[in-house]
Amino acid sequence: MLKGKTALITGTNRGIGKALVEEFACSGADIIAHARRETPEFMQICEGIRAEYGVKVTPLFFDMLDSEAMKNAVRGLISSKTPVNVLINNAGAAHGGLFQMTSMTQIRKVFDINLFSHMELTQHLLRYMAKWGEACVINMGSVLGLDMPRGSCAYGLSKAALMAFTRTLAAECAPLGIRVNALAPGLVDTQMADLMEEEAEKAMMNQCALKRRATPREIGRAAVFLASAESSFINGQILRVDGGKA
Repeated sequence: MLKGKTALITGTNRGIGKALVEEFACSGADIIAHARRETPEFMQICEGIRAEYGVKVTPLFFDMLDSEAMKNAVRGLISSKTPVNVLINNAGAAHGGLFQMTSMTQIRKVFDINLFSHMELTQHLLRYMAKWGEACVINMGSVLGLDMPRGSCAYGLSKAALMAFTRTLAAECAPLGIRVNALAPGLVDTQMADLMEEEAEKAMMNQCALKRRATPREIGRAAVFLASAESSFINGQILRVDGGKA
């Protein structure tokens, strides 16, 4: 579905990000796999995916909160004329806690990672992406940013803002030939979900009609759909991938 395309995916060292790399590679896309730092384990993952699917997997390293490092990474892509047809803003930080128990410093940090860093990266790349023809941006939201249960004052609110950004950016980028959509996963079987308080996980599971966590690759397949020609008239939308409401 994506042969001839190149996808830049942030936060790919584990969980949903790693599954995104696998699903996009399986669909024929070349990958620019972002991580905060280089490790032997990450390089081994990239090499394994490259060998299994016969696509290019190019590691890209920078801290999402380091503006200068981000700029330098984007300059490197542009100077090497590496195409970017798909941008997936996936990197993020989890947080749960009641508003009165959460410092403003912590809330700002979550917003910096989950919202502002992605806005900055997207801003650096949009004009460059437009040069390669039809392109798309996919933001990784969350059902917590749609339903906003208690304890969502940082993580859920940052995801709500990212999904609102999706809608306004879609209207602005349509004339450039760039579609912008977001995914809103429910509970996914990742290390991040393992860190949830038992009560919060139980509440999400009770609300899920399928009564299970999603696999990371199920989220990856939804992203492949949004990046493909099969969704060519879908723009400015938030796609829930949550197993349905009980």
